[in-house]
Amino acid sequence: MTEIVPVSGPELVTYADELAALLVETVEGGSSVGFLAPLDRAAAAEWWRARAASVEAGQLEVWIARDGERIAGTIGLVRAPLPNARHRAEVAKLMVRPSARGRGLGRELLAAVERAAAEEGVTLLVLDTESGSPAERLYRAAGWTECGSVPDYATDPDGVLKPTTFYYKAAGLEPEGGRGRE
Repeated sequence: MTEIVPVSGPELVTYADELAALLVETVEGGSSVGFLAPLDRAAAAEWWRARAASVEAGQLEVWIARDGERIAGTIGLVRAPLPNARHRAEVAKLMVRPSARGRGLGRELLAAVERAAAEEGVTLLVLDTESGSPAERLYRAAGWTECGSVPDYATDPDGVLKPTTFYYKAAGLEPEGGRGRE
């Protein structure tokens, strides 16, 4: 059984090596999550450790999905820093270990962050993903609305420029035909 839990800054430091392995696998698998291949595992672990201060400051929230003793996935929620934007947050770094894909874990992680955001008073969520990526199917199925794409916005892990598609969703809303809020 998979358990999805938020992590504190100190816990993020504790999990940094395991999260680094997940990040390296994700990049090696071709997913565009902001890093180029090959990604050094030590550099990936340091990237995670550097996020701990943001978690402690309340600027970033990170959840992990544990499948037994192993981290199977993660997702983040980045709070908007400006006073006129505190109603919104960005969903970031949704990653599922390749061996755990196809079982709904990405959808569970996304739902967990959406619920938490709604409980915290966030009313608008945004995210971006590589256009044409498998992640787009997940976001559309979860009720996210495409609001446009930008050509050559970011490179894929191989350094090739790709378009990025932006999505938004009102926090706490389920897709039509999906489960309602409990």
